[in-house]
Amino acid sequence: MKDIKPTRSICPECLKAIDATIYEDDGKVFMKKACPEHGAFNELYWSDYDQYMRAEKFRFDGDGIENPRTEKKKGCPNDCGICPEHKSQTALAIIDVTNRCNLKCPVCFANAAAAGYVYEPTAEQITGMLENLRANRPVPATALQFSGGEPTIRNELFDFIRKAKELGFKHVEINTNGLRISKDVEYAKQLKAAGVSTIYLQFDGLTSDVYKFIRGLDLLDTKMKAIQNLREAGFDSVVLVVTLVKGVNDGQLGDIVKFALTNFDVIRCVNVQPVSLCGRLPQQEREKMRITIPDFMRLVEEQTNGMVKASDFYPVPTVAPIAKAVGALKDKRYLEFTAHPHCGMGTYLFTENGKTIPISRIGNVKKFNEAMKKVYEEAAKGNKSRAKLRLVGAARHMKFSFLRKYVLRVLTEGSYESLGDLQRKSLLLTSMHFMDPYNFDLERVQRCLIHYAVPDGRIIPFCTMNSIHRAEVEKKLGVPIKEWKEKHKVEISQPM
Repeated sequence: MKDIKPTRSICPECLKAIDATIYEDDGKVFMKKACPEHGAFNELYWSDYDQYMRAEKFRFDGDGIENPRTEKKKGCPNDCGICPEHKSQTALAIIDVTNRCNLKCPVCFANAAAAGYVYEPTAEQITGMLENLRANRPVPATALQFSGGEPTIRNELFDFIRKAKELGFKHVEINTNGLRISKDVEYAKQLKAAGVSTIYLQFDGLTSDVYKFIRGLDLLDTKMKAIQNLREAGFDSVVLVVTLVKGVNDGQLGDIVKFALTNFDVIRCVNVQPVSLCGRLPQQEREKMRITIPDFMRLVEEQTNGMVKASDFYPVPTVAPIAKAVGALKDKRYLEFTAHPHCGMGTYLFTENGKTIPISRIGNVKKFNEAMKKVYEEAAKGNKSRAKLRLVGAARHMKFSFLRKYVLRVLTEGSYESLGDLQRKSLLLTSMHFMDPYNFDLERVQRCLIHYAVPDGRIIPFCTMNSIHRAEVEKKLGVPIKEWKEKHKVEISQPM
């Protein structure tokens, strides 16, 4: 056993910030912490120490947002808003348009039935949140997700989408369980016409039993029909979002990847999210349920027979030097994916001549990453000519045919359109492990790049929103369910 580093966390009982230590034991990484009032806690952080250290080498801290909305008063994570301590930009902004839902999933952290009240921002409040996100400096938020609850329950959703596009959001996605889309292809077409770029589709597996356990009922046919309707509606960007539960669907990862590749005309990404353990759970119960990113990587390798290996995955900030380098060459600031190296791992899969190959087999990702850092350093010093020579040198770490076909436009243009073209030619396979109060790490929070906008003007990192701030935000603006039903004369699960 050896300590890796100190950090700060929260007590799972009272949610107060407390000291914590990240340490290694028997090849795994754990977090230990103790609350003066509620005692000691010990939690698995990453299930593979070697992979933990490999990811750490790609750390790339950002400089955050120039115009934070809150001040540093109580300390992280209580000053979220975003406060001056935050070190990353907004890569994906989220606005919950309702907490009503047409499902009652046992694993959900954001629904009216569980909260006891309905939270539903007005159109004016949503416009205000959109404008607030676009006011971020030095880089306005450009990617947006409308979420919930179930956002398709709100019939004004089309107005919100059009408003977002009008204000300059280039990428708008809908986080949905797919129920409404599965029943109505015309609804899918209307989403497309309004300006939706991507459907972020809850998709937990390929057998009925998985849905019965995670969602409370069999939704397999619903998911298949939703995908078909999206195909007919002209969508070519669907993300399959898998809530990964140990012993439930962790044996289906390989099949899900193969399913996505088979339906590559419409599916662009598989995003696997190990389940967050909310509520009070004894340590033995947590140990039975806890699954981490290295587990995901290992299972993918096993279940794809090595088509995708654990070594093919890289942490999110691997791509940050590219944005820094291209920005410095063009005297612009681009969105920089400076997430914590242990928040997520991913790889791109390219299929040519019937063979699927991860990007790491097409180029040397580590050496390309290091070379792009040098491009940025030269350009930042004003040595643009030397920086361009370095860029040419960086290219040798990628196969020429791949560089010319897939990457060259991104490096030379640095545009949203060029990045979109790259995405449409590949399948992105990722795992993002959102924190819960047991494995909560404030160092990760400060580097979070997925941010919720809320009506009071704050912009709140994903994991603090769902572990700490959600109840306070929604209760402040929420209406008790009984009162809401009496006013609207419909069930909370019905569209309106």
